[in-house]
Amino acid sequence: MLAQFLSHIDSNFTFLKGKRLLLACSGGVDSVVLAHLCVGANLDITLAHCNFNLRGKESDDDALFVKDLANQLEIDFKTKSFDTKKYAQTHKGSTQMIARELRYRWFDEIMDTEGFDYVMTAHHADDSVETFLINLSRGTGIDGLSGIPAMNEKIVRPLLSFSRKAILDYANAEHIDWREDSSNAESKYLRNKIRQEIVPRLKELHPTFLENFKGTQTHLLQTSVIIQSHIDKLKDSLFEKGEGHFKINIDSLTKLEPLDAYLYQLFNEYGFTEWEDVNRLLNSMSGKEVQSNTHRLVKDREYLLLSKKEDKNNEIFVVSEGAGSIDFPVQLKIEEVKTLEETAKNVVFLDKEKLNYPLMLRNWEKGDYFYPFGMKGKKKLSKFFKDEKVDVLSKERQWLLCSDNNIVWVIGRRPDERYKVDDSTRNILKITFSV
Repeated sequence: MLAQFLSHIDSNFTFLKGKRLLLACSGGVDSVVLAHLCVGANLDITLAHCNFNLRGKESDDDALFVKDLANQLEIDFKTKSFDTKKYAQTHKGSTQMIARELRYRWFDEIMDTEGFDYVMTAHHADDSVETFLINLSRGTGIDGLSGIPAMNEKIVRPLLSFSRKAILDYANAEHIDWREDSSNAESKYLRNKIRQEIVPRLKELHPTFLENFKGTQTHLLQTSVIIQSHIDKLKDSLFEKGEGHFKINIDSLTKLEPLDAYLYQLFNEYGFTEWEDVNRLLNSMSGKEVQSNTHRLVKDREYLLLSKKEDKNNEIFVVSEGAGSIDFPVQLKIEEVKTLEETAKNVVFLDKEKLNYPLMLRNWEKGDYFYPFGMKGKKKLSKFFKDEKVDVLSKERQWLLCSDNNIVWVIGRRPDERYKVDDSTRNILKITFSV
């Protein structure tokens, strides 16, 4: 197997040579064999072990075993202990998912602070079959049926082309010791039931099942690449870049067939899973929205607006007299000038003596009104936004410069008539908004 592994590294993972690699090692046969193979391949590895403290003394013994393995192989060792049960009490998710979150968060920390290039895990061909069957049982798209990727950003899985049997045979032939996780025998976990009951039957029904499956996965991955290429080109034409969001024309979107499949491919990466709600949004009234854990999809007239979720900022920021510039929440340059210059939407000229300091910066609120420059009378800001065709998300991000409770400038859009420079003005204030 070592010769096969060396050939596999040379053919598919040559970029690992000379890099600092963090190898996730539980003490089980898969990760222990991977550690031995990596040492045999002269790869620069450090063993990283997570003690989740879920099995009492057994968990502590696993950590000691991996430490001894590192000493035996003369490589570095890192470990971290987690109070997984306590963490699970305050965070939603299964124990397995919580453990996975803690593990990869720790790996990210080590990579950032100590300069590791990649994390290696010991997932193998049987793991990929199990993941396929789990996703199939729960319902999934083509990505879920493509199994475990050999590489995902900084995570590499060089054992995916090897079976569990090949790994066990190598461990026994080389007299390699490993630890058995007692939880692997518990049938309460879906993966264990699939591993113990379903996969053996499939192999029994068809002796070449695993090889056939690997071929099928290759075809699925290739098909997925083709689909993704099409979707990427479609996004380039449909997703119009706005201010902190994308605009998607609904009429163009609804011409796609089959629509549900396109909605899945276009919005799945943003965390949307309630496809009936997304589909219903297309015909909803303006202002309606659907949220995922990370993003918002808002109906705005003939568009859908896609943006990351952000907490609405209700803070008020003070601008003191004499301040030459403001860097947050918006960038403003404030200066006194002698004469009026050419105006632009990002530049305003004000009569300084009409202002009461300190000025304030805040987001717009319902009920706000101002006296638009060049017009007679006041106008509700909501009506102004509608007339200017300002989309929902841009309205939420709109900042106002205020004097007392009065709007001086709808920043980047329109100043207030009451603060304009006129014949009686003695001091002109020029404010420039850096877009």
